[in-house]
Amino acid sequence: MNKAIALVVLAALVPLGALAQTVSPYGGQEQRSIKALSPDEVKAYLAGEGMGLAKAGELNHYPGPKHILAMADHLGLTAAQRARIEAAEKTMSATAVPRGRAIVDAEADLDGRFAAGTIDAGSLRAATLHIAELQGRLRAAHLLAHIQTRAALDAGQIAMYDTMRGYDVNGDSAKHMH
Repeated sequence: MNKAIALVVLAALVPLGALAQTVSPYGGQEQRSIKALSPDEVKAYLAGEGMGLAKAGELNHYPGPKHILAMADHLGLTAAQRARIEAAEKTMSATAVPRGRAIVDAEADLDGRFAAGTIDAGSLRAATLHIAELQGRLRAAHLLAHIQTRAALDAGQIAMYDTMRGYDVNGDSAKHMH
């Protein structure tokens, strides 16, 4: 009889043990200083990095200035082209870095309100709309740099860039360069 009771108790506890072993996709993230941003995301925002924000341009034949400058010799950039693209990259960075800082600060503020238990529907709406606006402005800065970069290049250079980045029409990404 004791064995039967032990088996029933054991059978009842197994699901609890399995539940305890279930790992949330957010496991460990509760230790972050800003819960919604990974350390890598914070670093990228603060550095003004693209973070895929300009894919609409990049993947539609509007090269990014940083990549073009890295490939300048392969693409045969003229001094005038290089100067225009450097100016576009400098302007983008000068805009992206403070906007990235503003996003990190706004996310930290939102996180802090949740942590303090002071968030309400109105402040939530205001905070998330503010963050969305900041993200939109950051994305626009990156995309504008792609527009300015494309304007400085000729069609052959754009085609060569696309091929070197693995975006050629045949889908051959084996030639992808970083």
